[in-house]
Amino acid sequence: MDHGFQSQDFSIDRHSGISAWKQIADMINRSIQSGEYDHTGRVPPETVLAERFGVNRHTVRNALASLVEEGLLSRVRGRGTMIEKREKLVFPISRRTRFTEGLAPQAGAIAREVIRSDVRPARKEMAEALHLKEGEPLVYVCMIGFADQQPVSLAATYFPHNRFPHMADLIGQHHSVTKALVEQGVGDYVRVSTDVTGRLATAEEAAHLKLGSGSVVLEAVSVNADLDSLPIQYSRTVFAADRISLRFDTQ
Repeated sequence: MDHGFQSQDFSIDRHSGISAWKQIADMINRSIQSGEYDHTGRVPPETVLAERFGVNRHTVRNALASLVEEGLLSRVRGRGTMIEKREKLVFPISRRTRFTEGLAPQAGAIAREVIRSDVRPARKEMAEALHLKEGEPLVYVCMIGFADQQPVSLAATYFPHNRFPHMADLIGQHHSVTKALVEQGVGDYVRVSTDVTGRLATAEEAAHLKLGSGSVVLEAVSVNADLDSLPIQYSRTVFAADRISLRFDTQ
């Protein structure tokens, strides 16, 4: 019987400092993301996995339990451990890109949570994008975006402090960049540029987005401007690639 793992390396690194069950969970997660189980929908039995990874069934059981907790797997009586098939959300990137409006038609509940904020000096690339001098103060706000209680994005966003000194407090109050900008005199704004790259998640990103190590993310670096073409926002947003795809709308 074909149990997947066709291209998987089953080696456990006993000297990495990472527990065996966590390494196994990450390898199973990568195999799921690569589509190796799409033809069965079922994860191999614990006995098969224990033999392939060279561990006992208890270690495998812990690995599978962690993936069930993440929502990647589910236990079905009489069928075994099944992969949870989830349709990806589509986040549209257009002239007027808004997080809530972009995802609201596809999910029952959209939310953003501020996890950090402070004032930071503008690095070179940020200063150039915002038409500022390097080192000028920026309001920094880091937010996690949720769709139906599942984390889908992690955004680090920056605003010129001299124009938007209360941005962090207002975003924390409204949970919305758009509403915070309205309160500070910007009734509308547009997307000037977006650059997207794919890469592996960092440990911090994986923790915030509840991803396994080795998971792929999409990183979008963007600049927004007011209707007078003055840049007002520089953002670096990371999306969980197994939960969201990006669509560029030309209109």
